[in-house]
Amino acid sequence: MSCSTSCSCQRQSSSRGLTAIEMLVTMAVLAALTAIAAPSFNPLFDQWRVYQVTEAMKSSLMLARSEAIKRGGKVYLEKLPKKTAGCVTDGTTQDWDCGWVVFVDANANKRWNAGEEILRFDTPKNILVTKNPSGATISLNRWGQANGANLFSFYISPQKTGITSPAAKGICLAAGGRIRIIDQKDIPCV
Repeated sequence: MSCSTSCSCQRQSSSRGLTAIEMLVTMAVLAALTAIAAPSFNPLFDQWRVYQVTEAMKSSLMLARSEAIKRGGKVYLEKLPKKTAGCVTDGTTQDWDCGWVVFVDANANKRWNAGEEILRFDTPKNILVTKNPSGATISLNRWGQANGANLFSFYISPQKTGITSPAAKGICLAAGGRIRIIDQKDIPCV
């Protein structure tokens, strides 16, 4: 194709970019689609948070058990108090929402004190952690067995929807040390 004048050939061959209006319209459409799609991701985020806290609690229990066997007992899990890191949901000894610490009880008072060796420290966010039966500590003896009840359980669920959420999980800890993770439909532990 030939051009009659050099001026018209330059106009045809120059590349054209986006105008400011086209860019704003594209961004508005993307923002609208994001606003529509975002709420559908909430259940996925809830499942992920519950999974993370479930795995953290399972790891804490397994660590406490192995350390108790290695050290001849004196290893405890203790819930952290309500004043921990801005936590406001923890109201009873059944609520472990503020987190927990795995420690070696050097002074044998069954409580974590400053200066005692911390083996693990966890603080979940936006998750409910409920221990059944209630209690502020779990002790493990030199055989790795948990004290007290024959069966401990932790129920972990999203803070907004609670234990009725399909994302909820349970951790069942037998006194002998066996740990099982169960889905919401199987709660409570038996």
